[in-house]
Amino acid sequence: MAQLYAKSCLDQNLRSLEEWKQDAFTQFGEMVGDEADTFPCVPGRQGFFLDHLRYGFVGDLRGDGAVNELAELLREYQSCSRETGQYASFICFFETPQDMKEYSLEEYEEQFWSVVQQLHQKDEMKWPEEIPSDPENHEWEFCFHGEPYFILCATPAHKLRKSRHFPYVMWAFQPRWVFEKMNGSTTFGQKMSKLVRKRLKAYDQVDVHPALKWYGDQKNLEWKQYFLSDDEAEKPASAKCPFTALKNMMKL
Repeated sequence: MAQLYAKSCLDQNLRSLEEWKQDAFTQFGEMVGDEADTFPCVPGRQGFFLDHLRYGFVGDLRGDGAVNELAELLREYQSCSRETGQYASFICFFETPQDMKEYSLEEYEEQFWSVVQQLHQKDEMKWPEEIPSDPENHEWEFCFHGEPYFILCATPAHKLRKSRHFPYVMWAFQPRWVFEKMNGSTTFGQKMSKLVRKRLKAYDQVDVHPALKWYGDQKNLEWKQYFLSDDEAEKPASAKCPFTALKNMMKL
């Protein structure tokens, strides 16, 4: 049975977990909480030190039970996320065997969208009425169990874009409510955006990806930010969200 953890719990009980889980959490802590304070996502770093983040471990994504484990963890997280703090996020580490670590970025992206679609099919609640169901709408966000989430995917194949590199497949789910006070229309949000972009330029070996925009911006599409390329190439305007394509295929 999948279990949700706080940092305070993992710090005390980490050695009781499987070796890969110990390694994943340890490397995450070294990355986000680095002593040089270089990690670009300031809210994520704050959430790590303040114990606002929650963590989960899921098996190999190619396994039959992985999506069920992820769905179970997300339902549990939805029930407690608002009690965890203003920098809330759910960090999910996936077991990544050596053969998967050799995947190309394209293979990881295909896997990502396939799992997003499967996760959607496991959702037992209706899509929230206030969130458009069309990913090509600038107000769309992925939803699960009634909660809209921004998803960030990091993989071993990201090399130049260090902010999206991790030795294991890792997804971060940020509830949409986290951005109510931190968005493009607030002074706090504007200052945070400038700071994060400045740190990204120093951290990554490529420029800030052009797809990174604020939610609600007429020119923004959230799905383009979920899985970023390792260069500065932006998907063409004609590109459609794989989630849409997969949903249409399921209707055939």
